[in-house]
Amino acid sequence: MNGQNRKDVAPGIEVDIVLKADQRSGKLTHGTVKDILTNSSFHPHGIKVRLTDGQVGRIKEIYPN
Repeated sequence: MNGQNRKDVAPGIEVDIVLKADQRSGKLTHGTVKDILTNSSFHPHGIKVRLTDGQVGRIKEIYPN
């Protein structure tokens, strides 16, 4: 599932994000959502989140529980 809709995102879910520094390469970082940083209900490039390890990026993939 892509991470463009805020309703699909909740703290504690496993996701792949793209960090700001990795946007050109598209390198994905795996982690668990701690905080949701995007206020709007939809974002075309992915909802911005903070992972439990403190990294911030936009969601590219959401893993089912």
